[in-house]
Parts: sequence; C-alpha cells; structure tokens
Amino acid sequence: VFHGRILARRVVGQETRYEVEVAARYRQRFPLVAREYVWVPSTCGCPALREGGEYLLMARRHVNHEHTLNRILLQDGGYARPWTAREARLVREAARHC
Repeated sequence: VFHGRILARRVVGQETRYEVEVAARYRQRFPLVAREYVWVPSTCGCPALREGGEYLLMARRHVNHEHTLNRILLQDGGYARPWTAREARLVREAARHC
C-alpha cells in the first residue's frame, strides 16, 4: 500500500503501464523505489488513474515462474483511491493493527 502520483500512462500490448512517483509507503512487503512502474492487466482504463493525480494504491509484486518478470501489479478492480489526508490517516491506523 502506497501513496503515489501518476507521472505517465502508456498502453503496452494488452496492458496499461503507469509511471508512478512514490510519495509514501504504508504497508510494505517488498521494497519500492522513488519511481516505479505499476501495471494493470487491461487497456480499459480501469481503474481510472489520471496523469498528475495522487492515489492510494494497493498493489502486489508479480514474479513469473521463470523469475524473468518482476513487476508491480494493480489487479483489475484493485484498490486505487484518490489520495486524501483522511485516507492516509485511516491506512496508517489500519497498518498499526495488522
């Protein structure tokens, strides 16, 4: 779970790739760097993330069986909400209890 600002959106094959500036990390099972690519396995624009927008994103690390593909995946219908101070507070509180 992290707070990120969308820098760019690009359709690559049958997927959408977002370049994201990571502003804050709330719940971290894998390391994140300041800029990451987040992949969505469709081109429909779901969830609708606009360039320049700030979001609270819950993604997972996806590594294929051959370990040749290692990326951050935002699943279809995944958690992506516009970032607000209230959302950030709720996520920080939830992270302390989990």
